[in-house]
Amino acid sequence: MVLHNPLTTRPRVQAVPVVPATSRLRGVDVGALRMDADGFWGRRQAVNAAATLAHCLEWMERLGWLANFDRVARSEALEERTGWVFSDSEVYKLLEAMAWELGRQPDEALEVTFSTLVDRVARAQDADGYLGTAFGHRGQAPRYSDLSMGHELYNMGHLLQAAVARARAGHPDDLLVEVARRAADHICREFGADARDGVCGHAEIEVALAEAGRAFGERRYLEQARVFLARRGHGTLPVPPLQSAEYFQDDIPVRDASVLRGHAVRALYLSAGAVDIAVDTGDTDLLAALERQWENTVARRTYLTGGMGSRHQDEGFGDDWELPADRAYCETCAGVASIMFAWRLFLHTGDVRYPDLIERTLFNVVATSPSPDGRAFFYANPLHQREAGEPAADGVNPRAEGGVRAPWFEVSCCPTNVARTLSSLAAYTVALDDDGIVLLQYAAGELHAGGWRLRLETRYPDQDRVRISVDDVPADGARLRLRIPSWADAASVAIGDAPARPAAPGWYDVVDVSPGAVVTLTLPRSPRLVFPDGRIDGVRGTAAVQRGPLVLCLESVDLPHGVALESVRLVPRAPEAEADGARASAVIVEQAPSGDPLPFGGQPDAGIVTRSATVTLVPYHRWAQRGPSRMRVFVPLAPPPGDAH
Repeated sequence: MVLHNPLTTRPRVQAVPVVPATSRLRGVDVGALRMDADGFWGRRQAVNAAATLAHCLEWMERLGWLANFDRVARSEALEERTGWVFSDSEVYKLLEAMAWELGRQPDEALEVTFSTLVDRVARAQDADGYLGTAFGHRGQAPRYSDLSMGHELYNMGHLLQAAVARARAGHPDDLLVEVARRAADHICREFGADARDGVCGHAEIEVALAEAGRAFGERRYLEQARVFLARRGHGTLPVPPLQSAEYFQDDIPVRDASVLRGHAVRALYLSAGAVDIAVDTGDTDLLAALERQWENTVARRTYLTGGMGSRHQDEGFGDDWELPADRAYCETCAGVASIMFAWRLFLHTGDVRYPDLIERTLFNVVATSPSPDGRAFFYANPLHQREAGEPAADGVNPRAEGGVRAPWFEVSCCPTNVARTLSSLAAYTVALDDDGIVLLQYAAGELHAGGWRLRLETRYPDQDRVRISVDDVPADGARLRLRIPSWADAASVAIGDAPARPAAPGWYDVVDVSPGAVVTLTLPRSPRLVFPDGRIDGVRGTAAVQRGPLVLCLESVDLPHGVALESVRLVPRAPEAEADGARASAVIVEQAPSGDPLPFGGQPDAGIVTRSATVTLVPYHRWAQRGPSRMRVFVPLAPPPGDAH
């Protein structure tokens, strides 16, 4: 297979997370869109910078995860090392978040914090480039003695991604880049085509090596990523009890699969890396397989929120149509990984379906996880919470699932994943190609990219209108394309004072503009009922409410006193808009006893309609912000008139 050498004919790129060797579209700098601090995403970016980064660092210090590096540097015995074997990766994800944040806007204090942390990590690196605190040192198991669950390559993959962020943010000679390159060279020596025949149980090194190869101009890293991908799927990883080869995506070669399966985060990271490898090696068959897998996974194994992963037992994808609301896992990290996969497919194809799913996932998974103050998080994101739970204590939460955001978890992959996504978010809002600029996600702010200067004024997703003022355009073309979301049936576009014209949903609207032009995009967000596919057993006979890109939910705190969440039945008529949520017609049903000792045996829909009611639904991303609550996204439908008993 012929490998293209990334970046040999392209200009040096700064602060762009994904830079394919060839692509239909190009991403922009993480600082290209300066989001307004009072906008939906601008607020979250500001909180991430001011609170979340420090919060993550404090917890890692408190729990001794950073001290692990210090102890390795001092050659101490680590029989009682703190944290899981993958805790190193959280340090690296935090460094990546800091690197993107510094690329977005310089900050002297953060720069000092970043450099100090990098120095502690660098001191723990072995002479041959290996870097890890859980294996290979005094009192520990040998290196690579547990490829299935040891996470050594996974950890170093996140190290590489942090270094890519630092290099692309204008620091190609930084110490972190030096450390990462030594680690990558070590991996190539240890696991090259003629060396150790193995893969990591948790995919991640593939996407990291591919992007590091691009960023550092090292063809060897891309080749090593390709080698890892080719080895996976042949059942070579030892399988722990209660798991399977599918859990590791080691049951079927990637190019032969028809749908994503197994552990959701592993599968999505692997798929993102596979796209990078396929694009940079010109492997059209692999790309076609990945597009097919994405399409089938979205069509059969993805929740209304964009969440992926329906099984708690293995944090994994269930079978087709296995999408129960109350047992949805929808790990926050899977949402981040889904964005990584979809973004790479978008850059290659330009297909509007990919940014459509990214929008859904951003608003209903990524935005749902952190608390407004950026110091507590959801790990899992169920669509039905039966028990309100208890207020989270200031401690480590041992359970990933629950009805409250927790400040930290025993497995705290999600806080750092949210942090690195928010710090680099602007890079996923806009794309460039030879014809002009494409606005993909709508956020208020100033955009400077590729010779374009635009001012975006909007309260989206809480308002319908996006006003785009064109201040400057490149000399070689001024074609502006606007993504029209697939839900926006009544969308329209107006240029200046001209009458608005309809814009087709699920496509791009093209506008030729010049400096001084004002374009107004209107995306009416009338609430609407959404009905699940009849093949999804877990939510048959229910409906959800969606408003614009926001999935809404019914919370117990919004119900009248004494009304149980289970008693509410939605009347199947269009809801009315209210603030950023909706009001829907409902009936309150009191279930009559069946007379059977088991909770079975009664008549279908046996119950007494006590009264009609109107219920308030709020954006799912805000659930549990007012304290522990019970919640559901899919609400049972009221029986037709005359059917109630």
